Amino acid sequence: MVHVVYCDDKEKVLEKILDGTKTMVIRAAAGRKIPHSRVFEGDPLYFMKKGTGQISATASVVSVQNYVKLSEEEINRIMIENQDKLNLSEKQRIRWHKKCICLVEFSNVKQITPLAFDHQGNMDDWLIIEKIEDVVVGTSIPYNYEKSRF
Repeated sequence: MVHVVYCDDKEKVLEKILDGTKTMVIRAAAGRKIPHSRVFEGDPLYFMKKGTGQISATASVVSVQNYVKLSEEEINRIMIENQDKLNLSEKQRIRWHKKCICLVEFSNVKQITPLAFDHQGNMDDWLIIEKIEDVVVGTSIPYNYEKSRF
């Protein structure tokens, strides 16, 4: 599967990915939520800076860590152990301090000619699709939430 990852513009997430100071993204929630258990080694990631409507970088997944029902101590330990890859601000540490965590490490980051993203209603901050053309203006198809269900 192919993954489209929204990057927080205020926290300069895409810039950190491109300059190599961030090599892992986190998604966390009170319960299992996409991409938990749905992203795998070798999957392609496409990054989009929130608010731009442009997919502008790609990378490959090198490892994934999925956690559920974490205690406060476990959450803190996982965050600390991975901080050198996550490069989270204090605000981000608070935002992602949840009981279910998915950590996705990536490599081979490349800036690409920007692709115009065809936003459709109710899309989340992480999309799982068959191919990138499915969400690019001119070749997009209606977003199917089937791939986002557990």
